[in-house]
Amino acid sequence: MHGDSGEGRLRTEADEPGWEVDPDDDWGVAVVATVGRQLKLRREAMGMRAAEFGVAVGYGEDMVYKIESGKRIPQPAYLDRADEVLDAGGLLSAMKEDVKKVRYPKKVRELGKLEGKAIEIGVYECNVIAGLLQTPEHARAVIGAAQPPYSPDDVERMVTARLARQSVFERDPAPSIHFVLEEAPLRREVGGTMVWRQQLEHLLEAGRLHNVTLQVMPTNTDAHPGLDGRIELLKFPDGTAVGRSDGAFSGRPTTDPKQLRIIELQYGSIRAQALSPRESSAFIEQLLGET
Repeated sequence: MHGDSGEGRLRTEADEPGWEVDPDDDWGVAVVATVGRQLKLRREAMGMRAAEFGVAVGYGEDMVYKIESGKRIPQPAYLDRADEVLDAGGLLSAMKEDVKKVRYPKKVRELGKLEGKAIEIGVYECNVIAGLLQTPEHARAVIGAAQPPYSPDDVERMVTARLARQSVFERDPAPSIHFVLEEAPLRREVGGTMVWRQQLEHLLEAGRLHNVTLQVMPTNTDAHPGLDGRIELLKFPDGTAVGRSDGAFSGRPTTDPKQLRIIELQYGSIRAQALSPRESSAFIEQLLGET
C-alpha cells in the first residue's frame, strides 16, 4: 500500500473513500464495531501504538482510530495489510467478506439479497434506466445529480452497491429477467454523449442474453398502468413472490396474494403494450444511429 502515488506518504480519507457506517443498519454497525475491536486488540497485543501501526499499514493515525472505534469501514486492502503487519495468519483478511457487505446501504443490500434468490425478476421503469442495467458511468451521473447532493464518498458507495446487484446476471442457473423501459429516459443523454451511447450499447448487449427480455415503451402510446411509477416483481423457487408498485398499496412491498395478482396484472398489461424485444432492439439501434 505504500508504493502507489507518493512513496511513503500516509493515506488519508481524501485518498480513498471513507466508508461511513449507516447508523440505521444494526447488523452493519455490529460488524464494523467487531472488526475495529479485533484490530485494536491485535495491535495492542503486538505492542504497537496507533501511530506506529498507521505508518506500517500506510494510513494516518486518525484513520486508524476511526476504524478501530467502528466509525469507519476499513478498505479490504487495509485488512490485508493489517493482517500482515500484525501477523494474524489470515484472521483479519477473512473479515473482508462481511465488511464488503456492510459497505452497501442496507436497503440496497436487502434488495440485492432478494434478487439473488429470485428465479424470475420483472422490472418496469418510468423515469430512469433500471439500476440492474446501468453502466458505472451512467449510475455515477444519475446518483451524482441528486439534490441536495451526496458527498463524493457516498456517491461511490451507492454506485458500488448498485453494480454489485448486477451479479444476478452471472448466476447459475440463470433467473428469467425481463425489463420494460420508457422511451424518454433512453433519449436523455445522462453523463454526456459518450456515456449515453455506451449505456445504449450496454442495453443491446443485455437484451441479447438468453435469459433477459428487454422491451421499450414508446412515448406515442396510450395510457398504461405504469404511469404512476416503477413496478418490480420477484418470484422465488418455493412459489412465493414479492412485488412493489409505486401506484398501488402506498408503494410498499407486498407478499399478499391478492395484491400480487393486481401488480402482476399491471405489469402484464405494460408488457403487452410495449414494443416486442426485437422491435425494442431495433428502436435502440435507431437511437444510436441518430447521433
